[in-house]
Amino acid sequence: MRSTDVVIIGAGAAGLMCALTAAARGRQVLLVDHANKAGKKILMSGGGRCNFTNMWTDPANFASQNPHFCKSALARYTPWDFIAMVDEHGVPYHEKKLGQLFCDNKSKDILKMLLEECELAGVDLRLDTAVRQIEKTEAGYLLSTDIGHVATLALVIATGGLSVPTLGATGFGYEIARQFGHNVLSTRAGLVPFTSSGQLKELCTELSGTSVDCVVSCNGESFRENILFTHRGLSGPAILQISSFWHPGDAVEINLLPDRNALEWLQSQQAARPNSELKTLLGEVFTKKMAALLAEHWFVSKPMKQYTPAELRNIADTLGAWQVVPAGTEGYRTAEVTLGGVDTREVSSKTMESLKSRGLYFIGEVLDVSGHLGGFNFQWAWASGYAAAQFV
Repeated sequence: MRSTDVVIIGAGAAGLMCALTAAARGRQVLLVDHANKAGKKILMSGGGRCNFTNMWTDPANFASQNPHFCKSALARYTPWDFIAMVDEHGVPYHEKKLGQLFCDNKSKDILKMLLEECELAGVDLRLDTAVRQIEKTEAGYLLSTDIGHVATLALVIATGGLSVPTLGATGFGYEIARQFGHNVLSTRAGLVPFTSSGQLKELCTELSGTSVDCVVSCNGESFRENILFTHRGLSGPAILQISSFWHPGDAVEINLLPDRNALEWLQSQQAARPNSELKTLLGEVFTKKMAALLAEHWFVSKPMKQYTPAELRNIADTLGAWQVVPAGTEGYRTAEVTLGGVDTREVSSKTMESLKSRGLYFIGEVLDVSGHLGGFNFQWAWASGYAAAQFV
């Protein structure tokens, strides 16, 4: 039997931040993870360059059934606080676009920084260590683990969600939440590519690898970024963003001409270039291959002067408001985040402590807080981990 002030289960982004911060303020911290490496998701994120925060982080960038919950933690630990640590360690980084900060080199620079901070603060990190059982005691919690029984005053659940199970993701955090009386909101894959079937799949397969700037909308949300056609369906930043607001059967609207009024543009082209074919004009906006496929799949390509006003309106509607009903998503296998999770109405927004079981804390992705694409989920991990660390 050993005892400690704090046990944190999960050595991902939130767990590492909580551990290094709590230990730095003098708490004795044991950080355990069933995986053989810490921070596996950090290493794979951002195409191996780790989009570690977003300078424009705002509560509006997060989805939750309790949208006010994230405000307190995000206000107390900002992107600039994390950037200060990155600067202190001399990790080179750059803004890619839209406030997204990436490592110049590799994601391992961020993981190395966090592990160094943990070591400096005296965190006891144990990998390949599963937690078998958890019991509530008068003083706190008793854990049965692969390194024996551990008694702790505070227990922090930083186990993440269900996304990317190949990296070790499980529903363990949700099981613990339920064990101690918490409501767990239904979960689903978020920030995930769409799959397609039928004619849509044929088009996507033929255009596989083609990327185009669009405005994508669904259920009152809109994002302007690129979409990417794949052999399975649709991907790219705009699709990943909108997937978090999509439900099976919903139509997704895609504006393929976001910088122009489609009808006015077609009418002006008809007047100025009556003998030009539609696919020729579309080839000046899209790739020639895409223009030809769209012209043949959706319209009969002919000289502009031959289109009636009704036909032009139909072409404009299709290009400016293409209606797509995905067959589904690629699921947790490729999802960047898990939507839903531990109901935040039963957790303190100030301390991240359970309102059901004293001394139990939830941080990071296990909670019903999901950020948009672009570094927001990492910022939530840092902020929620930091918040809990002040009180454990």
